[in-house]
Amino acid sequence: MKPVKTKAQIRDELSLQMDSYLGSGGKVNYVPQGASGNESNRNLFAKATSIEPKQERTPIPDVVNALESRKHAKTDKKHSQNKRPRKKLIVDDFGDPLRWVWVDE
Repeated sequence: MKPVKTKAQIRDELSLQMDSYLGSGGKVNYVPQGASGNESNRNLFAKATSIEPKQERTPIPDVVNALESRKHAKTDKKHSQNKRPRKKLIVDDFGDPLRWVWVDE
């Protein structure tokens, strides 16, 4: 398992990266508070709170029936294929394996 970095280690790595960037001639531009990468600089989530009129749904019962019939056909095939026995692991109270047994389902 990989060791998890602490906040102090991450902070040290970031400060080293910033120092190397600034030391190699990099420069940080001043960005005013509230500026955004969006060209229009508007709230993208404003529409999420607006209430729109309910749209009518298109009834498609034939498509739904076809999907349901395919779904039931798949489950019927699965039940017919699982008729053979399978191996099951028997464990003790502490979770240690004891033995394998064959189980019919």
